Amino acid sequence: MSKSTAMSQSISYQQALDIYLNKTEFPASELTIDDASLLNDFHPDHRQETITTLQIGPNKGDQCNTQIANALQADSRIDAADLAGARIEETDVLVIGGGGAGCAAALMAAESGAKVILATKLRLGDSNTVMAEGGIQASVERGDTPQAHYNDTYKAGHKKGSKELIKQLVLDGPETIRWLIQQGMQFDLNEFGDLLTRKAGGTSANRVVYFRDYTGLEMMRVLRESVTNSDVDVWDYSPAVELLSNESGHCAGAIISSLQDCRYVQIKARSVIIATGGIGRIHLNQFPTSNHFGATGDGLVLAYRLGARLRDLDSFQYHPTGVAYPQHLSGTLITEGVRSSGACIINALGERFVDELKPRDIVAAAIIRECKEGRGVVGDNDLQGVWLDTPGLERKNPGLLHKRFPKFVQLGLRSHIDITKTPMLIYPTLHYQNGGVVIDENGLSDIPGLYCVGEVSGGIHGRNRLMGNALLDIICFGRRAGFSAAKDRLTRGHKQVNIDHIGNLRRELMRNNMPMKIKAPLLFPEYAQYDSKKNIDIKNASTQCGACDR
Repeated sequence: MSKSTAMSQSISYQQALDIYLNKTEFPASELTIDDASLLNDFHPDHRQETITTLQIGPNKGDQCNTQIANALQADSRIDAADLAGARIEETDVLVIGGGGAGCAAALMAAESGAKVILATKLRLGDSNTVMAEGGIQASVERGDTPQAHYNDTYKAGHKKGSKELIKQLVLDGPETIRWLIQQGMQFDLNEFGDLLTRKAGGTSANRVVYFRDYTGLEMMRVLRESVTNSDVDVWDYSPAVELLSNESGHCAGAIISSLQDCRYVQIKARSVIIATGGIGRIHLNQFPTSNHFGATGDGLVLAYRLGARLRDLDSFQYHPTGVAYPQHLSGTLITEGVRSSGACIINALGERFVDELKPRDIVAAAIIRECKEGRGVVGDNDLQGVWLDTPGLERKNPGLLHKRFPKFVQLGLRSHIDITKTPMLIYPTLHYQNGGVVIDENGLSDIPGLYCVGEVSGGIHGRNRLMGNALLDIICFGRRAGFSAAKDRLTRGHKQVNIDHIGNLRRELMRNNMPMKIKAPLLFPEYAQYDSKKNIDIKNASTQCGACDR
């Protein structure tokens, strides 16, 4: 360890802040980085002690994060006796999840003539979508092309993404923006009325369209209004706890748990669309998360238990700029748009150590390296981080922070920090599930009748996602799944509906001498102290969300 590194280990928050405030220029300590070695040595995905091998299910033998494996290989929350006397409803399309993907799917299915029920764990719109800040990628600028968008996406995903899914994503990009505008969504415009765009880390062009730093909030406002004004039947506080199958093993509906009256309801459906989002509230590797309160991986568990194949179960995105101080806001996200506007990342020695617009996994790993090697800033309770140089950005572009990032300015005020004068302490936060259910270009899994869209699906982003591609993903594939599922209403109905796959699950668990005490889906994080008999304060739970940058 170098002398400077050893000295920096004793640098407290105030000492490091003094070093920062006494500088106006920040030299680059190392901008040439071996990306592969950096990721292997410091990215959380590469911590071998957190990886295990799946022992049951369609992905048996695959590598998986241990915490995810525990959920996938858990026992069901219910059995046949729980369904005695349960109310039965029927519909053409059942959408599980009330975020952007679920709303887009429900709207398209209803518009195509299907009877639609949308069941959501909390309230319509309580999701990661509503907190997304950064914007949406689409090749709408002159000189930009879907091919360039494809190349950037495929490369950023370490060339592991599905070429067919990426192709569909980028081709649908401009039409997706047009559809959102037709729904009433606002975007920031220049003086001529053209869409403003900015660059995302790992991209070759200005391709992200946005609305201030609350693009997702604006998107969700529009989608929620559209769903409310449609024929979609919305069930709030109604998470799915199990899927139904028919005599051929096809998906035939779901078991819904009403959180308001603690009763189960069977919903029979010609098609089911899972849009339950990600897994942040499982807190992989004990990281804080930017995800909303209900992001506990429910859709993965339900789809896997029915036999759907998954992919990339050992790949997750840790967003570089999560709040590290103050502690009560730990994990809250600061949009990548701040870095794309020119804000630098500075270590405790007052050095810039990474190209801020490299792909997110590279920047996150570089920050973790600085802290592990002693060049991080030590905050309260030994929390570490590095500086986001917002005062430098303000000096270069006076007024930009208040104009373009009002939400971030308010976050600073909640932290008792004026971000135009004092930098924020940042550290990576668990942000996105790169993998998920294997799907085709319409969101259909390999289980007939079961569609999976949004963060619960896999293959679109490979092993790392670009900013702005998530909001595009949820609308693009949500709409495609809704349209395709609506056509399924014309097929023959199910002769028998059952939960026989639970019996198969339990026999497989016993054959492998696996514990039966763990129950899934989790529904809520452990600290919610959820009890299906006693329930939780669901109205309070709906407000327990941070902020995120999709």
